[in-house]
Amino acid sequence: MGAPKRNGRKFEKPKDIWNAQRISADNALITKYGLKNMSELWKAQFEVSRIRRNVRLLLSGVPHGETLQRDIMGRLERLGVIQGGVTLDSLLDLDENALLERRLETIVFKKGLARTPKQARQIIVHGFIAINGKRVNRPGYMVNKDEEAHISYYKPIDLTVNENKAGPTLAGDVAAGEVVAEQKNPEGAEAPAEEK
Repeated sequence: MGAPKRNGRKFEKPKDIWNAQRISADNALITKYGLKNMSELWKAQFEVSRIRRNVRLLLSGVPHGETLQRDIMGRLERLGVIQGGVTLDSLLDLDENALLERRLETIVFKKGLARTPKQARQIIVHGFIAINGKRVNRPGYMVNKDEEAHISYYKPIDLTVNENKAGPTLAGDVAAGEVVAEQKNPEGAEAPAEEK
């Protein structure tokens, strides 16, 4: 039995797959942004080509294009790829660098939380980076403008009980700070209770 839905392609390979000039340019981008392999770069290029295709469709005068234009412009503004007041024609100049700059691993490196893009990728995958206190372990996560200021190291919740504050204790009914000790004699038998 097959999958319940068909997943669309996330990227497509370039037509000039063995072009040395293209390969060296792609390798430079992979090194600059700390990508794992070519397919991550091809995903960004595919997304840019999809945006350009939709913009060309809008410029040709498709009916009900206002909602599609509003969706495209709104998404790119939320991501911080474009600023407000940008025309539709200028989206045809969009390249993959604009999207690669919004990846979580790039922003972690540029904020100084990692020394290299590869180290940024590693600490994200190992769970040391959080957005708004929530752990994110996907280096390719596209960061919105609002979330960019809230990227930090992940801090796990401290479950220890502070003795100065009232609250539940881990010892059951015993109040915080009390120590319950059983008195035993050296042989291991319980000590007899004192008589009054």
